[in-house]
Amino acid sequence: MNSFIEKLDINQYLPTALDWATNLLLALGILLVGIWIAGKAYKAVTAVANKYDQLDDTLFKFFGSVVRYTILAFVAIAVLNRFGVQTASIIALLGAAGLAVGLALQGTLSNLAAGVMLLIFRPYKVGDFIDTTGQFGKVTEIDMFTTIMQTFDNQQIVIPNSHIWGNKIINHSHYTIRGVDMRFGIAYSENIDKAKAVILKVLSEHQFVLQDPAPFVEVESLNNSSVDFLVRPFCQGEHYFDLLYSVPEQIKKALDEADIEIPFPHRKVILVNESS
Repeated sequence: MNSFIEKLDINQYLPTALDWATNLLLALGILLVGIWIAGKAYKAVTAVANKYDQLDDTLFKFFGSVVRYTILAFVAIAVLNRFGVQTASIIALLGAAGLAVGLALQGTLSNLAAGVMLLIFRPYKVGDFIDTTGQFGKVTEIDMFTTIMQTFDNQQIVIPNSHIWGNKIINHSHYTIRGVDMRFGIAYSENIDKAKAVILKVLSEHQFVLQDPAPFVEVESLNNSSVDFLVRPFCQGEHYFDLLYSVPEQIKKALDEADIEIPFPHRKVILVNESS
């Protein structure tokens, strides 16, 4: 009699146990397959950046992570669904939580969106010298939220990407050859051709000035007390500041040696004797 009762009890719980075992195996299978698919999807997205050198790998790593975690989220919902958990309420809760987090992180999401745009269009890259938001320096790092720059006096500047994307960006490193604009004035009494020859001689002897394209030296304007030259030598981009901070001194010394006057502003004062 007792064996009959025990057999009856086993038969009563056996379908439930088999059902739980089946769901457990299916859930485990879904989990393993989902993790495998998520990993493959991440590698497939990041491989796009590795295939094309002009694409930024940071951006595609981010996209790969988004794809991977999205797949894993659906896998988790499918696993819970195998055990009879009502996932509709969980999805609604996650949606509400996502909305709340999005509202709380508006500034961060704005930086994220700007970072994505910067990494897609790439107006600058690591190693470039840029001028933006009133800051000038060398780009040392670009991530999804900020751009980090190093100034010439060795300071680190961290700028939110949303500030950069909404402002003018001057990339001084975009072209390999740069023109360096400088202006010099001579007195009206001096010979223009002689002054031009002196300036061109200085440029031809400078080690970083390129002869192709040829330096540009022409009269730009007739100022109040001077004839002003626009001087534009060309150089490789990495020597831009070598020219900017060495050529003016050399031209000043050369003009002095040639006895060419560099005028300074004059003011004429007339005294009126009211008593007379």
